[in-house]
Amino acid sequence: MTARWELVQGDLTQVKADAIVNAANSALSGGGGVDGAIHRAAGPELLAECRPLGRCPFGEARITRGYRLPAAHVIHAVGPVWQGGTHDEDAVLAACYRNVFVLMEQHGLRTVAFPSISTGAYGFPIERAARIALKEILAALERLPSLQRVTVVLHSERDLKVYQRALES
Repeated sequence: MTARWELVQGDLTQVKADAIVNAANSALSGGGGVDGAIHRAAGPELLAECRPLGRCPFGEARITRGYRLPAAHVIHAVGPVWQGGTHDEDAVLAACYRNVFVLMEQHGLRTVAFPSISTGAYGFPIERAARIALKEILAALERLPSLQRVTVVLHSERDLKVYQRALES
């Protein structure tokens, strides 16, 4: 199964795939971190397409075109803001990943690249998020034979090592 997925350190906005996943805010308006980088790289057309979509609730996802990105689509997934782990944050984060795969199936997409959702400005502990992300990704790969490639693109070497350790445990 490892031939269908990988963990890498790099720049998500440079990944060529059917879709890249944006760790989006609920307004789908761009912002800081991964969200801002994707909006800057895609160009103003991305925000123009996002505006009529309205708000996206936590745990859900929306799909747009990729515009100037090497990815054909952007799937905007709104992860939870960490509140100490007492507000169903784990379940909401898992739902983000599952909803991305629902959109991929609906749109016939076969390759996707993820960031580490909610672990930046939203404060979700990356060790915990990595376990949830990998569990959902591996489950999707088992369930969906149409998935050809799932890549998790981590911003830093430290983040990559956290995901590698989570995979080992």
